[in-house]
Amino acid sequence: MPLRVHNTLSGEKELFIPLEPGKAGMYVCGVTVYDYCHIGHARANIVFDVIYRYLKYIGYEVTYVRNYTDIDDKIIRRANQEGVDYSTVSTRYIEAFDEDMALLGLEKPTFEPKATDHIGRIIEMVETLVAKGNAYESEGDVYFSVDSFPEYLKLSGRNLQEMQAGARVEVGEKKRNDMDFALWKNSKPGEPWWESPWGRGRPGWHIECSAMSMEFLGKSFDLHGGGKDLVFPHHENEIAQSEAANGCRFVRYWLHNGFVNINSEKMSKSLGNFFTIRDVLEKYDPETLRFFILSAHYRSPLDFSDRNLDEAETGLERIYSCLAAINHILSSDEESSPDEDLQLFISGPELLGKLDGVISRFHEAMDDDFNTALALAVLFDTVRCANRLIGESKFLTRKTKDLLSRIPQIFSEIGSVLGVPVSDPSDWLEKLKTKKAANLDISSEEIEKLIEERKEARSEKNFTRSDEIRDTLLKRGVRLLDSADGTTWQPSDI
Repeated sequence: MPLRVHNTLSGEKELFIPLEPGKAGMYVCGVTVYDYCHIGHARANIVFDVIYRYLKYIGYEVTYVRNYTDIDDKIIRRANQEGVDYSTVSTRYIEAFDEDMALLGLEKPTFEPKATDHIGRIIEMVETLVAKGNAYESEGDVYFSVDSFPEYLKLSGRNLQEMQAGARVEVGEKKRNDMDFALWKNSKPGEPWWESPWGRGRPGWHIECSAMSMEFLGKSFDLHGGGKDLVFPHHENEIAQSEAANGCRFVRYWLHNGFVNINSEKMSKSLGNFFTIRDVLEKYDPETLRFFILSAHYRSPLDFSDRNLDEAETGLERIYSCLAAINHILSSDEESSPDEDLQLFISGPELLGKLDGVISRFHEAMDDDFNTALALAVLFDTVRCANRLIGESKFLTRKTKDLLSRIPQIFSEIGSVLGVPVSDPSDWLEKLKTKKAANLDISSEEIEKLIEERKEARSEKNFTRSDEIRDTLLKRGVRLLDSADGTTWQPSDI
């Protein structure tokens, strides 16, 4: 099926038809770099990373632009608190953002512009809006006149009259209409500034994204993304100023990811439920966080909690355990059964049928507005069938191996889009084991000593003592795993 995306502008799923066949231009609003990134940032950036990857996977040549807002009231405030230049703050948190995104496995966008590198383009755009009568200067500030753009609020569907009735004007603002918004701000004493036709000042927040997207993608492009919180006022204002300046449709498809709640409550510093990415990665593997975020459709609310992350960790463990078992089978030198068809009579045909359709089902899920939750369900369905086949196999037939060998290849292809699973299964499981073992009240050395004692008891046919050691360890949170290669252990809650 062809790709369909939910367009916030129409409120409906639409067939994706780019402006230029075979190519796609995408702009995603980046972070304001004044602090460390939180879970909401993680969700937005992972979502659009997957969309970027999928568009490339299905054959598009994608130009992906994600900006940094490196001049803003919050940055200036942080710099003044620390007694440093604004650029010291912005540089520090750009580096922190890059580190966080690398840990989460994000691919680099095509371009990552900074607002302060595009002041000239911003000033040109503001001048155009003033000349066309869509903006006006007021004591060194320049405001966009919402009355000059009849389609204002077409993205959010809000009522202008109702909003005007409740609008508040900030101290020092002198507007013609309470809803007018700043394109250029007159710099106060001690603030950074750039020369402009209206005096020394700095850009407003909204104008920078319009100017930078136009620089790299042109006056009109395919996809614009961001969090749901950006629909109004940021994206609404981008549309108004861009379409007023250029006289053409700004963006064809608007995509917005849903909010992140913490234990069913809105994330807020004032509520004490605010978590940075770094906070979360102290407890969970980056791939687990990515898996958790993709387990819900990107437009749905996402409830963040330790319980839900634990469930994601368990789900990812199921996938890696299956892949590890397959790798073990494929590396085995055990002779094949004389009857090649023996082990395919129950689960073999079912798995064969599943594998023949996995990639097409993955495409169907992703073509339906990038439904990663459904895409992950395809992986779990495959794991279930593979585990049944492994459990039923008394012999490692050549056909069994050939069938199972397709699974890591398929999962690798899907992982190249979703960013999970991408780790070596044994390495990932070992990291999980180490994490879980840290919470046990028994050391690894004690466990290994008891395993050796149990081995001796079994060799002496003292099965009572052997079972006693096994049961004692299980009560202390340790499960023993016996195989032809010996006995290993893992925390019992893995």
